[in-house]
Amino acid sequence: MADNLRRPSAAEGSPEVKLRLGLVGLGPSWSTRYKPALQALPGRFEVRAVCDPVAHRAAQAAAELGARCSDGFRTLTASPDVDAVLMLSAKWYGSLPILAACDHAKAMYCGASIDIESSDAQQIRERVRDAGIAFMAELPHRLAPATIRLKELIATRLGPPRLVMCRHRRPAPQKKPSQSQPSYRRMLVEMVDWCRYVVGQEVTSVVATRHSGPTGKGFDHSLVALDFSAPGTSGVGPLAQIEYGDYVQNTWPEVSGYRRPADLQVVCESGVAFVDLPNTLVWFDRAGQHNEALDSERPIGEQLLLHFHRAVASLVLRSSSLDDAYRAITLMLLADQSAAEGRRVTAPAK
Repeated sequence: MADNLRRPSAAEGSPEVKLRLGLVGLGPSWSTRYKPALQALPGRFEVRAVCDPVAHRAAQAAAELGARCSDGFRTLTASPDVDAVLMLSAKWYGSLPILAACDHAKAMYCGASIDIESSDAQQIRERVRDAGIAFMAELPHRLAPATIRLKELIATRLGPPRLVMCRHRRPAPQKKPSQSQPSYRRMLVEMVDWCRYVVGQEVTSVVATRHSGPTGKGFDHSLVALDFSAPGTSGVGPLAQIEYGDYVQNTWPEVSGYRRPADLQVVCESGVAFVDLPNTLVWFDRAGQHNEALDSERPIGEQLLLHFHRAVASLVLRSSSLDDAYRAITLMLLADQSAAEGRRVTAPAK
């Protein structure tokens, strides 16, 4: 596949390899994240085909991008003029487009990877490895400008993390729920991976508790503790606490914006940092308070697609994000087990 990648001519003003894309499932973030990113990177990507369960939506996107509508994801994936597949929604399709990409040796950007059923994760991991395709699971918190800067500070000024507090308080539900609201399980997987990435170590045990919602169906608050202590110990090494709240009712709309906690608080050996995604970082050390607004960085959609482009066009297989997503899903399942059984669960070695 890689040898057939189209390289723009000098007249197009870009020496970069141009990836010919097929889009599968546009998803709720199409108009706000992916379409602007693709339009901002014409030298890197060219959309050739679009497939979506909603036919008129696929037709509209194809017309805007100068692409064609495809009859289905299998036809799109098999097309000789498609180098890579962007799956932006797993709704209706599940993991089948990933398996099709493996069958046809097409690179895969999986924006919906962590919405896929946990029972499919092991099979997907094995198939992608066997196929040897370039694969990127979307883990956007890692590439946020504030996270990148935080990792730099951990290495240079703040020192290793000791405590990490990751919080997400979901806004009050609307009368007509927005399709762009991520699922609880997707949010938890992203938060688990974010904590792993910031700490830079492996989780050895998990403890979780949950509070039942007012209807008795589901829960409105979840607390997950990830212990990074050495095996056989607990509470000695770094600890990450993930808090997810869905308890604000739509009759209290003003509550959701009141004293909202930072998305991430990190206590390090030599200071403390507060992160608000995607661009705001406030940190403290002996010299005092430092405020950083990283608004000049590229939008997260462009960052993600550029990362994928590098993974494919360099001809070097980079599928570490697949292992990271699989590990985060595994830890999420351990949190389910811990909450159900009321005990600490030991995480298997990676």
